[in-house]
Amino acid sequence: MSANLPNDPVARLKYQVAAVTRILNDEDILDYSGHVSARLPDNSGYIVQSMHGSRAELTPDDLFTIGFDDEIQEGPDEDGVRPVSERFIHSEIYKARPDVNAILHAHPDVPVLFTIAKGAKLEMVKNHGYRWRTGVPTHPDTAHINTEALGQELAGTLGDHQAALIRAHGVVLVAEDVAHLLIDAVHFDDNAKAVLELSRLGPPLPMTDAELDIFEERFDRPRHAKKLWKYYAGRARSDGLIPDDWPVGP
Repeated sequence: MSANLPNDPVARLKYQVAAVTRILNDEDILDYSGHVSARLPDNSGYIVQSMHGSRAELTPDDLFTIGFDDEIQEGPDEDGVRPVSERFIHSEIYKARPDVNAILHAHPDVPVLFTIAKGAKLEMVKNHGYRWRTGVPTHPDTAHINTEALGQELAGTLGDHQAALIRAHGVVLVAEDVAHLLIDAVHFDDNAKAVLELSRLGPPLPMTDAELDIFEERFDRPRHAKKLWKYYAGRARSDGLIPDDWPVGP
């Protein structure tokens, strides 16, 4: 899957962002809204999609590169086409978290339920939940995060965690690159669905710290990211979701 990648690292990232957006849309983690971003390799800004670009049909040409001062560096050459209004989710987290190179904001149904059900707690019941063992805070602002100040508030809620819920709204996941963001999105959604299903059987039995320690010690995160990327990107190609000539790879 990594053959024939473009030499330009920004072009490579654009293909990856577009591919992951299509894959997550197909997985019902993204829908008509939500967005994936990636930090530019030179740390001058980030890549994010246009406001009205279809998540099911996103292409690299639908992506903007934006500086951390909110200045558009490059983007679709069409009148009236603008980047997503909630781009400040991305810009302000990147400013606050130098360890983060990829971000997902989405509105998956099941994780959001844990922000609107009284007493509900999103516990880690599956082994890949080790990624969020420090907790998943809930940001209290239910409206759009469409200013720099609002983005800073969300970044403050996220803190050093790897995910945050936004009450009655959505989720934010952060990762070291786009390939790892894909696996985190899949596993985060799987864990939330498992907690919901468990409610029909009885109280959930969360992973203990000792169990999470053992899993994390044995887990090869980079290898797992390559495995899942190969699976999801390969399936997407076979299903016609990603064009055969897209040079995507981990």
